[in-house]
Amino acid sequence: MVVVPDDVTSAAEGGGHEDSAFTVVVAILANLGIAIAKGVAGALSGSAAMISEAAHSVADTMNEVLLLVAVRRSDRPADERHPFGYGRERYFWTLLAAVGIFVGGGVFSVLQGVNELRSARHEGGHFTLTYVVLAVSFLLESVSWLQARAQLRRDADRVGRTMRDELWKTTDPAATTVFFEDTAALAGLVIAGTGVALHQLTHNSTWDGLASIAIGALLAVVAVTLGRENRSLIVGEAADPRLQEGVRALIVAHPEVDAVDELLTMVIGRGEVLVAARIDLDDDITAGQVEALAREMEREILAEHPFVRHFFLDITADANSPRQ
Repeated sequence: MVVVPDDVTSAAEGGGHEDSAFTVVVAILANLGIAIAKGVAGALSGSAAMISEAAHSVADTMNEVLLLVAVRRSDRPADERHPFGYGRERYFWTLLAAVGIFVGGGVFSVLQGVNELRSARHEGGHFTLTYVVLAVSFLLESVSWLQARAQLRRDADRVGRTMRDELWKTTDPAATTVFFEDTAALAGLVIAGTGVALHQLTHNSTWDGLASIAIGALLAVVAVTLGRENRSLIVGEAADPRLQEGVRALIVAHPEVDAVDELLTMVIGRGEVLVAARIDLDDDITAGQVEALAREMEREILAEHPFVRHFFLDITADANSPRQ
């Protein structure tokens, strides 16, 4: 077994854990202020879209608290009960956040919109206050969105990916979740503003209800997308194909190796990968040479791929000889 020293991993990740925590804290502070402002505007105006947006921001705030818990708890070192560490706990808490987006934001907004459509029409009011709150909310959400985008771009540059690939292939769901939440929030503000404007122009609150339903549908799509991504990581997702190819190339480069019969990888946390290889060696190699070869492979793989946290090597036995 190969265990990567903490300093090697930290250097490779470039302080990414601190970046994730900072991104989440920025999002919490922004959404908390936005939720209060939207709640006041929604209560005064009676706008279903604004009330839905307030619920959306409250849900986002609570979800981002879960993300902060995820970042902190997943950083705990390995122990006897969890020898591979707590890295995948990050995915559990992020999955709970996705459920929160769906229930606390999506379902509530749809129900609020349906109730608005079924209720008696009303003229509404305090439109100027509503527009001011929407504008300030858009500004604050943009700050949080830009922070999440900046972290994703830094992480993408660090591992040689495009930002699009990083968004879908990253092993750190915290920044991705904040980015998707804030993107949905910005789109939701536009939808809410459109609904309020049409309500004001037509004197028909139906537009408010429809905007609320649209916001709920948007949040449901975001929640399902995040849930699907985190489910894959919880179940046990393979490492980036480039890492797999690189490890395989390092192994087969040794003349003593006849073949790599099997190479298994699994993401076990942010920037942490487990690798298990079953290889077939030259029949004439001695036990001492096998040990030296294994150590050399260990050094090479750690040097080239510091994200490899654990490395297991299994030697395939010849059919006519006892297993080594």
